[in-house]
Amino acid sequence: MVNRQELQGHWNEVKGRLKENWGQLTEDDLQQARGSAEQLVGVVQQKTGATQNEIEKFLDGIFSRNFSDQAADTVQQYSDAAQAAAADAAAYARQNYQRFASQSGEYGTKLADTVRTRPGESLAIAFGLGIAAGAILFFGNKK
Repeated sequence: MVNRQELQGHWNEVKGRLKENWGQLTEDDLQQARGSAEQLVGVVQQKTGATQNEIEKFLDGIFSRNFSDQAADTVQQYSDAAQAAAADAAAYARQNYQRFASQSGEYGTKLADTVRTRPGESLAIAFGLGIAAGAILFFGNKK
């Protein structure tokens, strides 16, 4: 059954739905029961002849739909936030990829120019790096 806080928090919606379902209810009828679920059920029973169980199910249905709507809204908000975060991440990745690609292209060009202008030094450096890598592999495998 609906509690007092739920009823007061959604009073305008409850009134509207009750009037839609039982057209013979007036604003004055509903004001008599404002804030009390038991009084509301009594007033609706008296005016409409509906059973207590029928009225309680109707009220519970209103509040279960509210919960479902709120849950759907929350899920939608999280979905929107996740999509925005994904879009930001994609933009960041594209931006940094382009920056990295342009920098690596510049480094490649500089390396080619260095090898072309200083072939002896470039060969000595490559040879030294090869010796160092071989030594690391050789001594690293002895463990």
